[in-house]
Amino acid sequence: MENKALKTVEKYNMLSHGDTVIIGLSGGADSCALFYFLLSLRQSLGLNIIACHVNHMLRGEEADRDEMFVKKLCEENSVEFRLLRTDVAARAKELKESTEKCGRDIRYAFFEKTAGEYGGKIATAHTASDNAETVLFNLTRGCGIRGLCGIPPVRGNIVRPLIEVTRAEIEEYCNKHGYKFITDSSNLEREYTRNILRLDVIPVLKEINPSFEENISGMTQRMMCNAGYLYTSAEKVLACAYTDKGYKADVLYNCNDAVFAEVIAILTKEFGIIPEAKHIKLIKGICSSSGAVEIKSKIYAVSNQGFLRIIRRQEEISKEEITYSGQDLIVISDKKFKLSVVNIEEFHKRQKNNKFLFNYCLDYDTIAMSGMIFRFRRSGDKFRLPKRNITKSLKRLFNELKIPRDKRESILVLADGSEVLWIEGIGTSESCTVKTGSKRVLMIEPCNFDLSERV
Repeated sequence: MENKALKTVEKYNMLSHGDTVIIGLSGGADSCALFYFLLSLRQSLGLNIIACHVNHMLRGEEADRDEMFVKKLCEENSVEFRLLRTDVAARAKELKESTEKCGRDIRYAFFEKTAGEYGGKIATAHTASDNAETVLFNLTRGCGIRGLCGIPPVRGNIVRPLIEVTRAEIEEYCNKHGYKFITDSSNLEREYTRNILRLDVIPVLKEINPSFEENISGMTQRMMCNAGYLYTSAEKVLACAYTDKGYKADVLYNCNDAVFAEVIAILTKEFGIIPEAKHIKLIKGICSSSGAVEIKSKIYAVSNQGFLRIIRRQEEISKEEITYSGQDLIVISDKKFKLSVVNIEEFHKRQKNNKFLFNYCLDYDTIAMSGMIFRFRRSGDKFRLPKRNITKSLKRLFNELKIPRDKRESILVLADGSEVLWIEGIGTSESCTVKTGSKRVLMIEPCNFDLSERV
C-alpha cells in the first residue's frame, strides 16, 4: 500500500518539502492508514501534520468514542489535533439539506479554515474503492462524462494520496502493522445508496472481475483527459459566442453535441446546477428558435432575439439578509459561499493559480465587523470604485456594466448600511481592497456543486 500511495503522490506532485498537511481524521481504516502513511513521510519531507476531526453529534456515544480515539492517536504520535463539534442534524434541518450533504460541507469548511491559517494542503482518505462507488452512484443518476471522472486525485489544495489504493489493501496494511482503527456502524446500514453499492453491488462485480476497482481507477483517469479536452473546447466556443446581451445562440447550436453539453454545464455551474440530459436537449432546441427551459426552480435558460442566457427569476429574494459575524459559511436564497480569513502569503499563493479570486477578497483588517450584512441590492446603495476614487449608485454601475436587468436582483453584496463593500462577481470597494501592506484577507468563495464532493 505504501508503495502505491507514494507513486500516486509523486505522479500528481501532491506534496513538497516543508508542506503543512491538514488531514481529515475520522478514525476509520482509510483515514488511519493515511495518517500513518503521512507520518512515514514526516521526517523525510519535513511535513507539519495537523489532524482535524468533526464530531457530527449524530451517533451519540459512538461519535464521542471516535473523538476520543483520534485525540489519543494524535497525542501518541505528537500530531496537533483540531476538533469541531457541531449538531449536523439541526444545521441540516435549518438549511433544508440532507444530513450527509450538510456534514460534508461543514467538514470541508473546517478543513479549509484550518488550511488557510497555515497556507497548507488538505489530505483526505478517499480510496480506489470510494472512487468506484462514486462512479456507480453517478451512473445510477444518469451522469455524463463528468460523473465518469470519479474523484479527482488533486483538486485545488486538496490531495488524495490513497486514491489508487483499494479498501482491502488498506485493511491489510493496518492489520500487518498493528494499526488500530474504529468502524462507523452507519457504514453497515443499508439506508444509504452508497452503502448498498458498497455492501451488495460491488462484491458481485468483483466476483466477475477481482480487479474491478483498479479498472475503474484507470477508466476515470482516461475520462478526466477527455473531460479536460471538452472543457477547453467549450471555453473556446463560449469566447466566440459571448456578447454583452448573452451568448450567440446560433454559435452554440452549431457546435458538437458533447461540447454543447459542456457549455451548458459551465454556464449553469454558478447556479449550483448540473443539468440533466433532458434539459440540455431542450436548451439546444430553443437555441435554434426562441423560448425558455426551466432547469431548476426559478432557474431558466432563455433564448431571445438570437441570444441565450441562464437567468434566475426572483420573487422576494431582495428581503433576505445575513449578518456577518465571523462564520465559515453563509447560505442565502440558493447561493452558498465559504468564508475564510487567510494571511497575505496564502492569498498571493492562491491568486497565482486563480486570478478570479481577487474579485472575492477583502482586506480583513479594514472591515468593521459590526453592521456588515450579506444581502441583495437596495435603493440608495452606493459603491466606491477601486483605483478611481469615484462613488456610484449600484443602479448606475450595473447600467454601465450592461448587466441584464433580470440578473441584477440576484447579485449578492456585502454592505455596511448603504455603503456596499463587495459585489458578487464584480469586486471590492476601494475602502477594503487588498493592497500593499494588507496582512489578512477575507476570502468569499462560491461553493459550486461538484461531483467530486459527493463522497
